[in-house]
Order: sequence, then structure tokens, then C-alpha cells
Amino acid sequence: MANNGFEQPVFKIQSDEMQRLLDALRQNGYRTLGPIIKDEAIVYDEISTVGDLPRGWTDEQGPASYRLVKRNDDAYFGFNVPAQSWKKFLYPSERELFRVRRDSRVQSPSENRESSLKYAFIGVRPCELKAISIQDRVFTSTEYKDESYSGIRHGLFIVAVNCTSSGDDCFCASMKTGPMAKRHFDLSLTEVIAPSEHYFLVEHGNELGASFVRGLNATEASEAEMNVAGDLIERAGKQTRRIEIDRTPELLSARLDHPEWNVVAKKCLTCGNCTLVCPTCFCSTVEDTTDLIGSFATRRRKWDSCFTLDFAKVAGGNFRMTSRSRYRQWVTHKLSTWVEQFGTLGCVGCGRCITWCPVGIDIISEVQKITET
Repeated sequence: MANNGFEQPVFKIQSDEMQRLLDALRQNGYRTLGPIIKDEAIVYDEISTVGDLPRGWTDEQGPASYRLVKRNDDAYFGFNVPAQSWKKFLYPSERELFRVRRDSRVQSPSENRESSLKYAFIGVRPCELKAISIQDRVFTSTEYKDESYSGIRHGLFIVAVNCTSSGDDCFCASMKTGPMAKRHFDLSLTEVIAPSEHYFLVEHGNELGASFVRGLNATEASEAEMNVAGDLIERAGKQTRRIEIDRTPELLSARLDHPEWNVVAKKCLTCGNCTLVCPTCFCSTVEDTTDLIGSFATRRRKWDSCFTLDFAKVAGGNFRMTSRSRYRQWVTHKLSTWVEQFGTLGCVGCGRCITWCPVGIDIISEVQKITET
């Protein structure tokens, strides 16, 4: 590996080649999804041209704070992570499981509907790549395989984008999930805006990715160009927020009665925003409904949250009645017991839970208070 962090080979394309890449993906049957501006925020949605991308825009984020700001250049990916994650496509918030008619016929959704989907995610950040790999472990690496998730995941093409700047709420560097993508992608881009040109460095993660590179006007990147990109990525990794991942899981599990849990519980609204925006949260519930005349009943799986009061309701009562117990469950699961279940932490350092908490609770600050005092 070179000092700039890139693995060989690395190619260079001009910024206008992005449209050629989108066209090639769509011609190969992929539905291209990427960042757009909608309702004064950057969100993930379907794109067909580079004009759909938030070119020249960035977002400023802080605890309970988000706003779009115009950049002084034409960067396509000059923003941080949106509120939404790619989870909305891989693991939709609601899915019909089956429908039963009064005549006893069971109508199940087509078993092939997910396996026939071909998504191309454009602009996946390194922390989001890690989040997808974590959900892969949850849904595909156990005996309880989720066929819906697996079907969508099988047809997925990932175009990652390395980070060349970080938001104030990012802490991926300390979680070792960014700012540079190392695996789990088909193509990886690094955007560089130089005084005289606007270009991308391109790496491919497999033969499928390489086949798309061959369809572009790509040249081999020089050592100098890789060094420039490497310096930008290194700068993005200089973040002020951090979690000591080597010691946090053990310390959290040993401090379940720390007084800080009571302090943060007085601020927490148990609204569940943090779990909705988290790219790794996967809890769900099952809901049965009928039509007004009782001709059929439908069972749906819907996202749920450990912050909702009914989530811990069982036959013998509710074992998490307080906001203290629910917030503690969320944090200790993410940063401690998740390791026991899946062999990895459940947090990737994207900072979404900090930005989108309506009262600005900072998970970094809370963890530090609990583990260091």
C-alpha cells in the first residue's frame, strides 16, 4: 500500500464522466439512487443525471442543528451524511408479509420481488459501508436469514465516496470506519477540485466494478494525484469527537448504575429519532390489520425502536418503564453487547444521532462521562 493510502490500480476520470457512469449503470438495469436536495435537506432518492446531485452545496451539522449552505465550488459530494441512511432501501420501514382473505386463501408477496431489484447506490460514505456490512451480519450471517434483505443486497452495486472533509458531529476516525473506504464497494471515488480541473480518482473493488471503469474515459492516476487525494482524506480524519472503542464496551457493561444515566434521562424525550436515523438499528414489530368489512387481514413488518414504551412489554409486564432504562439499553447495545451478538460494534461514528436528537444529546459526551468518571 502506498503512503497515500490507496491500493493499486487507481484511475482518474474527469467530473463529466459521472454522467457516463450513471448512464452505464441504468443501461445495465440498475435503479440509480443517490443524494438530492429536497425540502431544504439532502436526502437519498432516485437520480438519473448528475444535475440531480447537490452540486455546490454542503450541510452544517451540530447537536440538534442542521442547515444547507452554499459552497464556493462545484463539488458533487461536498456534504456530510444526510438524516436518512441507505437502510431505507435495504430494509424498508414497512413491508407486507402476507395477506389472508376470508375464503382462507393466503396471498404472500412474490418471493422474487426483492431478488429482482437492482439498486446502484451512488455516494456511499465509508461509515455507511460499514453500517451495511453490520446489517449484513444481522440479516444474512445467522440461521435467521432475512430473505427480503438478502434479495435486495444480492443485486446491489455500491459506488462509495471517500470523505475529504468531516462534519462537526462525525467521529468515524475513532471508530475505524472512515474517512477512507477499504472494502465492501464495487467502485470507490475520491473527489478532487484543483485550481485547473475537477476530477475523481477511482478504485474498483471487484471485477464487476472494473468492467464499469473500462467503459469510462479513465487514465492511470499519478502518484502526485493520489497524494493530493490522500491529503484531503487525511484532513477529514482529524476529528475532535472520538470514542475509545478498545475499552468502552467493557466499561459500559460494568457501569449500568452510573449516575449519569439518570442525568441524561431527564433530557431524553424517548422520541426514537436516534434509532430512526441510525444506519444500523434494525428493531421491528409486526402489525396485523383488517379492512372495515373483514374481508381480509394483512400482516406487516414495521420499524420499531427500543425507546417506545411497548417495545419491552411482555406477558409479565414491562421491564423498561423508565426513559433511563430505555436510553441505557440503546447505548449499551450499540457500544457493548452488540459485540457479543455480532462480533462488531453497532455504531459507525456517522454522528446522525447527535444531529437529529431534538434536545441535542451527544452520545460522545455521555459515554465519556460514564466511562471516565
